[in-house]
Amino acid sequence: MYSFIRPLLFRFQPETIHHLTVGALKFVGIIPGGTVALRLLFQKKASALHTNFIGIDFPNPVGMAAGFDKNAEAYKELGALGFGFVEVGTLTPVGQEGNPKPRCFRLQEDTAIINRMGFNNEGVEAAVKRLRGKGKTIVGGNIGKNTITKNENAADDYDTDFVTLYNYVDYFVVNVSCPNISNLRELQESDSLKEILTRLGIRRQVMDKYKPVLVKISPDLNFEQIDRVIELVKETGMDGIVAVNTTTSRAGLQTPPERVKQIANGGLSGAPLTERAIEVVKYIHDKTQGHIPIMGVGGIMTVQDALNMLNAGASLIQVYSGMIYNGPGFARAICKAILKQKKGAS
Repeated sequence: MYSFIRPLLFRFQPETIHHLTVGALKFVGIIPGGTVALRLLFQKKASALHTNFIGIDFPNPVGMAAGFDKNAEAYKELGALGFGFVEVGTLTPVGQEGNPKPRCFRLQEDTAIINRMGFNNEGVEAAVKRLRGKGKTIVGGNIGKNTITKNENAADDYDTDFVTLYNYVDYFVVNVSCPNISNLRELQESDSLKEILTRLGIRRQVMDKYKPVLVKISPDLNFEQIDRVIELVKETGMDGIVAVNTTTSRAGLQTPPERVKQIANGGLSGAPLTERAIEVVKYIHDKTQGHIPIMGVGGIMTVQDALNMLNAGASLIQVYSGMIYNGPGFARAICKAILKQKKGAS
C-alpha cells in the first residue's frame, strides 16, 4: 500500500511530511485503542528476536535512529510500529531553531536524503517532560552541543544533557559526528573527544544507576582515526560505538550534479551510504574481535541491508531513511527476515 501512497507524499517538502507524520502518530496515540491497533498491524514478537546489548534486553534489534523523534514526542507510537527501541534527539541544553530552511532534500534517483537540519530541537528539558512515565519503551538519548557553544566548552553542554536526561532514558549516544553543525566533527579528534567522554564517565560514577554510553562516529573517518576512537572508548570506559552518521561524500550519485550542487552542504543518508556503513561496522568488529558492542546505522534501505549489517558485526541496527522509502512496515519486515535467517541457521 505504501508504494501507492509514497509518490503523493513525495510531492511535499520532506520536513512538511515529517511534521505531519509525527503529528499523525501522536494523534493515533491519544485515540483509545490506537497504539493497540498499531501493535497488531506492525509489531513482530518472538523470543528469538530478543537481543541483550550493553546490559539491556531489547525486544528486537531494529531501532528508530535519532533525528526522527527529535523532541521525544512519538517514541511510544514508534515502539508500537514495531521498533525495538527509539533514539530521541539530538538534544541540546537549550532549544534551537537549527539551520535555515529548506534543509532536507530527497534524492530519489539514489534512494537517498540530504539534510542539514542543525540539531533543531526544543531542548533537553522539554524532552524530559515527555519522557516521564515512558513505560516499557526502550529509549536512547542522543546528545549534542548547542551551535553557539564553542568547541572548547562542548564538554559542558554534553554534561548538562547527560545529567538532565539521565533518569529518563535507557542509554546515551554522544553525537560528535554530525556534519551539519559548524566544526562539530572536530570533536572526534582525540583530545576533544577524550575530554567529553572522561567527563561523562566521571559523572556517571556518582549516579544511582548505571546507564550505558555509546559514541556515534562519522563514516568519513579513515581507519587510523577509527582506531583512535576505539582506543578512547576503551580508555574512558564507554560501552560501545554507533556506526555511522551521515556522510559529506557525494561520490557515485545518480542525481544530476547540478541538482546536487544546488543543495550544497549537508549530510547524505540512504543507499549511497550502505557499503561504507557496513564496511566500518565490519572493521570495528574485526579490529576489536567483537569485544566492543556496535550499533549499526546508515544505508539500511532493504531487508538484505539489515541482515548484512547484522552479519558484519552489529548487534543492533537503526533505520530512518529506510522507513521513509519503505514505509511503516519496514521494522516488521526486517524482524521477519531475521527470524527466517535464524530458523535457517538452526
